[in-house]
Amino acid sequence: MIIEHIAMYVTDLEAARDFFVEYMGGHSNGGYHNRTTDFRSYFISFDKGPRLEIMTKPELKDQDKLLNRTGYTHIAFSVGNKEKVDELTNLLRKNGYEVVSGPRTTGDGYYESCIVVMEGNQIEITI
Repeated sequence: MIIEHIAMYVTDLEAARDFFVEYMGGHSNGGYHNRTTDFRSYFISFDKGPRLEIMTKPELKDQDKLLNRTGYTHIAFSVGNKEKVDELTNLLRKNGYEVVSGPRTTGDGYYESCIVVMEGNQIEITI
């Protein structure tokens, strides 16, 4: 069994798509729009692994997302080596994203950084 895709609701669909394309190397499809419900989505594909479906619809309720909570916590992206982790982390910091940890080697041996991106969602950048 494999994970086919992961989905997340966002309020700013275009900004989310642009983030995953620009910084994470994703490739977006042309999008989907259900004109009856006003549901809209994009599938973002990456070189390997599952796709990411980003979605929006009217009247979403965006709640605070504590970093230490139950449920889904982050999406991790492997960039290949420490230098690329450092480079992407520094670029995101420079462009105004909040770096909440790292880059660092964790106790379980991962070299990573964690960034808060759109609407309080956390992205992990790792080797």
